[in-house]
Amino acid sequence: MPSGSDFKFVRVADVSRHFGRRRALAHVNAEFHVGEVVGLLGPNGAGKSTLLGLLAMLLTPSLGEIRYGQTTPATAGPDLRRRLGLLAHDLYLYPELTAAENLEFFARLYDVPDASACVARALDRSGLTERAHEAVLGYSRGMRQRLALERTLLHGPRLVLLDEPFTGLDDASVRSLVSRLRELADAGAIVILATHDLDVVSELLDRAILISAGRVVADDRRPADLRGWYRHAVAGGPH
Repeated sequence: MPSGSDFKFVRVADVSRHFGRRRALAHVNAEFHVGEVVGLLGPNGAGKSTLLGLLAMLLTPSLGEIRYGQTTPATAGPDLRRRLGLLAHDLYLYPELTAAENLEFFARLYDVPDASACVARALDRSGLTERAHEAVLGYSRGMRQRLALERTLLHGPRLVLLDEPFTGLDDASVRSLVSRLRELADAGAIVILATHDLDVVSELLDRAILISAGRVVADDRRPADLRGWYRHAVAGGPH
């Protein structure tokens, strides 16, 4: 992979996004660095998923610019996409394929070295080895969520983007995911997740960003009382 496609920070500069007459994001500014786990918090419809879509290069800004280090999507092209991993509401799994076939497909798509060993490790981490050859169509939501997480991380992305990653997970899987995300950041990834699970991420986040009505209204280093900080920020108090 060309070194020019790698980056150590992502900068969102005065970014707005409109869908027709509806404004989803307005003049958002933020910067994210390697080693950080950043939470995007806010009510439903605030613009969190839109920002993740922009960072994942699935959407383009209506105004403003997003830079990945010194590069932009226009200048870096497909090599930059190889540095991104997205877990969205749509899990991007093929239900008629087995878990192993899904992971093998994405491993080939990303030219993952030693793909067979990588897939085997991913199946083990997801706890799906014994059901690896069953069609995903028959999986529970939690099983699909665990598989989709491994699909997201299979190629070792620099930027990890997660939209409500704890959906459908049992307590043990939640604890495992929290630990995994911390390890990814400590190893040099940028981890950004949109979530409503404040109690789950209270000790995980390095930063909390509150988005309301398409605008960033608070951006703070790990608040001591995340739930209290959130209530106060939503109410419009000083932060």
